Order: sequence, then structure tokens, then C-alpha cells
Amino acid sequence: MNVRGPARRGVLTAAAAGAAVVAAAPAARAAGSGDSGGTGRAGSWSTSWATAQTAPTPTDAVASAGLTDGVVSATVRLSAGGGVRLRYGNAFGSVPVLIGPVTAGGRAVTFGGRRQAWLAAGASLISDPVGGLRVPEGSALTVETRLPGPTGPLSFHRNTHASHSVDGVRTASVFLLTGVEVSGAYGPSVAVLGDSITEGVGTPDDADLRWPDQLARRLPGSAVANLGVSGNRLLLDDARFGPGGQARFDRDVLALPGLGTVLVQLGVNDLQQPPSQTDPARVLAGFRQLVLRARSAGLRIIGSTVTPFEGWTRWTPELDEVRQQVNRAVRTGRLFDAVADFDAALRDPARPSRLLPALDSGDGLHPNPSGHAALAAAVDRRTLL
Repeated sequence: MNVRGPARRGVLTAAAAGAAVVAAAPAARAAGSGDSGGTGRAGSWSTSWATAQTAPTPTDAVASAGLTDGVVSATVRLSAGGGVRLRYGNAFGSVPVLIGPVTAGGRAVTFGGRRQAWLAAGASLISDPVGGLRVPEGSALTVETRLPGPTGPLSFHRNTHASHSVDGVRTASVFLLTGVEVSGAYGPSVAVLGDSITEGVGTPDDADLRWPDQLARRLPGSAVANLGVSGNRLLLDDARFGPGGQARFDRDVLALPGLGTVLVQLGVNDLQQPPSQTDPARVLAGFRQLVLRARSAGLRIIGSTVTPFEGWTRWTPELDEVRQQVNRAVRTGRLFDAVADFDAALRDPARPSRLLPALDSGDGLHPNPSGHAALAAAVDRRTLL
């Protein structure tokens, strides 16, 4: 991994619904390598779209049963453009899955020159560069994958807040496909490790108003990978909401090519989901482990403060005090290389334990599209360059 120049020291401020303070410290920036199949940063690939996988539960009928001679189609919103290759994952599978034939943007996809390939249990599978395909930044790409099967249970992302299909039937889930990599990114390459707020809860389906989408539009040429999982925690795993942020960091973040920065938006579910985490030191220790692992991989790491959630069904004043303690340490402890103050971006100045009503989707926890815009604005672009 090639290490690039350090970020500048300083205290930077970005305006959102409220002030969002960003404190930057030196960190290395990394670039991955590979056969580019196109222009952009020579010999490099970056993740223009991504999703994080979980294992199916019995209530996930298609994913738990698997498919035989099925076709799954995913239409994904890219950030950066350029030449294209695909990444599939079988993180929670127990048997190999035969992939293909596959098309991307209507063009044939190959794997080592062949139209089909085996995706091993627990592994990932990367395609060849897709011949003749170049995509503009910000465009939508449709990937159609035939699964001869029987596949067994499928690793998937339950709700991407976008429309896809299984055998022509609409679904919000994406099966096996985990990334679209491009060769033409010329801006920052960022992975966002988050929960439902990053995933897009509170925004309409197919509107592409999730805050990572809005961040990408603020940064021309950037590759932004949304690794948000609804219900995800930093510390604990969950059968439905997947491995916690610490457990999935290597697979979901460090495996991405060309990555320069990881932004962490986790913590609120550690507080509000039973069993609630009421020791701020445990949360901060979890953050510290992510920082060490990111820096060891040559990545810059940006933390975010935990957003208000008064009005949510499990909010209590005691949990809000834990949130405030975590946020004070994140803001002042020089733990991360930079801090995006999401709490300041969303809170109601008249009642800081809750979201500003104009930014609240209505449940007290998840921001609406305007709130997602405020989060995107709270990330100072200078910390990503």
C-alpha cells in the first residue's frame, strides 16, 4: 500500500444546521493498486459504490432459502466514474456459489476471461474490467447476475433504500454484490462505517439522499463507499444487525482498494439497543481500536460525535449523559485524525438532547433528507484531501 502525504494540523469548522467542529491531525493516506482498465489514477481502483453484508434470518425469505436458476438485479448509484469492475462477497455463506453470467450496464462481465466463476464460502470474487464500459460519476449502473444454484442461504444487505429485483420482483435488498470499483476517481476515496443513519433510514427510497450520497456530490471525482448497516453497533454483534463495527472492520473497510480515509458513524445503537452500553470508556476503547487498525493500514480515520435521540422509544436522560460523555471525549481527546461533529449539526439548540425538529424524520433518532444534508456538510472536505 502506497502511503501519501499527511493531513494538516488545525481546527477546521464546517457549518451545517449548527456548528460542526473538525479537528485535524496528521495521518497517512493510502492508495491501492491494480489493473486500471482505464484512465484516472494510473494503475488504481477505488470503490465507487459498496454495501456491507449480513447473514439472513428466518424472516428474510429469499436470502435464507437461496435461489436456483435465479436472476438478481441491482441498480446502484455510483460516486466516482471510470472503467468498471465488480466485487461479490459470500461473507456468511457455508458453500461455494456459482456466479454468472453477469452483465453490467448491459455489457458482459467476465472472471479470468470466463462468463462464470465460483464464489467461495466466506470469500470475495473480483471480476475482470468490464470491456467497453465507462461510467460517468454520479450515474446509475444496473448489474444483472444469474445464479444457477442451488445457492444455499445468501449473504446480502437487507435494505439499501433503493429498488432492485429478484426474478423481476422488486426488492430493496442486494444479494452477493458488494462493490462497484472504478478506475477514474480523482478525488478523495472514503469508506463510511456506520449504522442506519449512514444506511439512509429517514430518506425516501430511490432518492439518493443518504448523507454519504450527498457528501459524494460535494466532492467531485470522489469515491464514497456506504458501509452503513441498520441497527449496527460498535461493540456488540447481533443476529439481525450483523457483526459490530470492530468485528467487520477488516472485511468491510480494510479490504477496499484505493482507500484513503475511513469515517466512523457508530455508537448510538450501543447506547439505545438492549443491552445498553452505559460505560463511556468501553465505547471510547472500541473507537481507539479502530483508530489503531486504520493507522496501521496507512489510512486517515475521522470520527463523528453521537447524534441526539430524545423522542426515540428507548431514550433516557441517563443514556443521554453517556452520549454527552462520549462526545466530549471525541471532541477533545485527539483520538481520531479529525472529527465531524454530527451532534452539533443536528441538535436542537433549545433542547440539545433531541434533533432539531426541522431535521427529524419523525422518530427522534433518524434525520430527514435535510438532516442528511446537514451531516454531509458537517464533514470538512479539507480533512479528506
